[in-house]
Amino acid sequence: MTPAETRAESWSESDAAAAPASEPVAPPVGDGAGDRTPGGAAPADGADAPGAAVATGATDATPSGEAGGAAGAARPRRWTRRRQDLTVFGLFLLAAVWVTSQIWVDPAGRVASLYSSDPAQVQFFLAHSVRVVLHGEFPFFTEQFNYPDGVNLMANTAILALGIPMVPVTLLFGPAVTFVVLVTLALAGTASAWYFVLSRHVVRSPLAAAVGGWFCGFSPAMLSHANWHPNIISQFLLPFIVWRVLVITRSRRPWRDGVLLALMVTAQAFINEEILLFTALACGVFLLAVLAQRPALWSAAWRPLAKALAICTVLAGSLLAYPLYVQFAGPMAYHGLSDAVRDYGNDIAAFFAPGSPTIGGDERANVNLAPNYSEENAFFGWSLALIAVGIVAWLRREMLVRALAATGAFFAVLSLGERVSWWDRELFTGPWEWLVRLPLLDAVVPTRFGLITSVVVGILLALAVERSRTLPVERRTLRTLTVAGLVLALLPIAPMPLKVTSRPPVPDFITADRWRGYVGEDQTLVPIPVPNMGHTHGMRWAASTNLDFKIPGGYFLAPRNGNTGDPGRFGGRPSGVGRLLEEVASTGRIPKLDDRQRRRSLDELRHWRAAILVLPVGQHHSEQLRRTVEQLVGPGRRELDVWVWDVRALTDQPT
Repeated sequence: MTPAETRAESWSESDAAAAPASEPVAPPVGDGAGDRTPGGAAPADGADAPGAAVATGATDATPSGEAGGAAGAARPRRWTRRRQDLTVFGLFLLAAVWVTSQIWVDPAGRVASLYSSDPAQVQFFLAHSVRVVLHGEFPFFTEQFNYPDGVNLMANTAILALGIPMVPVTLLFGPAVTFVVLVTLALAGTASAWYFVLSRHVVRSPLAAAVGGWFCGFSPAMLSHANWHPNIISQFLLPFIVWRVLVITRSRRPWRDGVLLALMVTAQAFINEEILLFTALACGVFLLAVLAQRPALWSAAWRPLAKALAICTVLAGSLLAYPLYVQFAGPMAYHGLSDAVRDYGNDIAAFFAPGSPTIGGDERANVNLAPNYSEENAFFGWSLALIAVGIVAWLRREMLVRALAATGAFFAVLSLGERVSWWDRELFTGPWEWLVRLPLLDAVVPTRFGLITSVVVGILLALAVERSRTLPVERRTLRTLTVAGLVLALLPIAPMPLKVTSRPPVPDFITADRWRGYVGEDQTLVPIPVPNMGHTHGMRWAASTNLDFKIPGGYFLAPRNGNTGDPGRFGGRPSGVGRLLEEVASTGRIPKLDDRQRRRSLDELRHWRAAILVLPVGQHHSEQLRRTVEQLVGPGRRELDVWVWDVRALTDQPT
C-alpha cells in the first residue's frame, strides 16, 4: 500500500482539509481543527507524496509552493525518497555495528561483561531452531536440556521467528555468530522501522523522522538489552503494528486490515510475547487518551475497529491457539514469574541518569537504580528528561502530544514496580502492587514498561523537530538552535560499544566429536558444574553441536516443583549433586562425602541417564571439582582438554 492510499483510508476528505500544513499526517484519531497550530493552512493534494518536500530532503518549510517545486526539480536524483531512506538505513546499520563491534572481534570467545547467562540461553534456542528445520523436531518443547523433564519453549521465548530464518547462518558459522548478527540487525532494524513509519505517516521532515527512529532504536533501554536480549530489542514489527491499529479506526477495508494486523501479531508472538503485550497496552492507553479528549471520535471509529479486531482475534487466535495451549497448559508450563524478578522496578532517579552503555554513563553511579545492568529501562539523563517535559509544555495544545504524554507518563509510573523508590530509598507502594497478580500481567517484568516510555520520547523528539520548522525564527538561527537542542538531549546518551569479557572456549573434546563414542541417543552428557543460571557453559557446548546430545539442568523458567501450573522459577527440580558441585566451583572447598551422599548422587545420575561427566581442565577450581567427583564415581581419565568419567556401568537402567 502506498502512503497516499493509507492516508486515504485513515482520513476523511474533510479531515484532510482541516489539517494544518505544519502538522504531520497524524494518527486517524488525532485529527481535527481544534488542534491546529496558529496560522496553519491546509496541505496541497499530494504534499506528502514522493515528489514533495519529504523526498527532496528539505528540513525547513519552503516559503511557497513554487519555491518548493523549484528546489525539488533542482536535485531530484540526489534526494529521491529511496536514496534518502537507504542513507538513513545505512547510518543506522553502521551505528549498530559500532555498538556490537567488541563482540564482532570474537563472537565465540566474547560476551557482554557482568553477566553471560542469557546469551548462552539464546544460543541454545538458536540451535534448537536448527533441529526444528533439519530434523522436524517439535518446536514448542524440548528434552535436549533439563533432561528428562524437558523445557517448555513457548514459555521461555525460544525466538522461533528469529531463529528459523537464521538457520543458514547458524549452520555455517555457529550460534555465537548468529547471536551477534541478530543483535546488530535488531538495533538497526528497529530504528529503521520507526523512521519509515514516522516519515510516511507522522512527520514530513526527514530529519525529524530520523531523530525519532534513532532514539527508538538506540535508546539507553535498547542498548542495555542489546547485551543479552535480542528478542526484546527486535522491535521492527512494532511501528507497523501500532500504525495498523490506528489506521483501522478509520479504515474503509477493516477486514483486510484486520488480516494484516493478525499476521504481524502472530509473527511478533514468536519473537517476544511480552513486547507484544506492551504494544497492545500502549495502543489501548493511547486511544483512550485520545477519546478522553475527543469523545465524538468514537462514533466514527468503533465500527471499523470492531470489525478489524474481530477478524484479527479469530485469525491470530487460530494461528496461535495450539502454541498458547502448550505455553499455558502443556508440560512444564508455569503460571507467574519467579519472585526473583517479579518486583523488578525502576528507581525514580533512573529517569535522570544516563545509561551505562552510553557516552555519559557510569556503571558505578547506576548501582541500585535498576535491578541489574540488563534492565536499565529508563536512564534518559537530566537533559533529555527536561527537554521531553519542555516539548510537552510547548506543544500541549496538540491532542496528539497530550495523548502521547499521558501514555508515556502512565507506563513510566507502572515501571516503578511494587515499591516506589528514590535513590534506592523506598517511598511508598506503587500501583503495580495491585496489578501484578492479574492474568498475563503476572508474567511481566514491570521495569520493562520503561520501554514504552522510551518510544513515546522518541516520537515526541520527532514532533518537536518537525514543529520547530514553523517557529518565527530566521532559518540559520533555527537550524543552529535545533542542532544544539538535539546535541544537548542526545549526546550524553549516545551509544558506546558494549563492554565485553572473554569466556572459555568450547572444549576440543566437544568440537572434535570425541563425546560421540560415549553418549547414546537417550543418554546425557553431564557438564561439571551441572548447568544452571550461573553456569551456562555446558549449554554452549550443546549449542555448538546443534544439540546433538542432551544435558541435565540448564538456565530456563520452569514450574517451581516441576508440576505444570506451579509458579515459575529459574531452573528445574532441585539437584543435590548440582548444588554440591556448584558450591565447590564457587568456594574451592572440597567436602568429605559419606555413603548416603554418594548413593543419592548416583540416583540422580541414573535419573538423568548420564553416560559421561565432563570437566574442562581450565575450569575454575578444576582440581577441587575433580577430587569431589572422584569421591562420587571414582577416578576419571584425561582426554584432550577435559577430564572424563564414564559412568554408564553405574547408571544403566535395568530392563
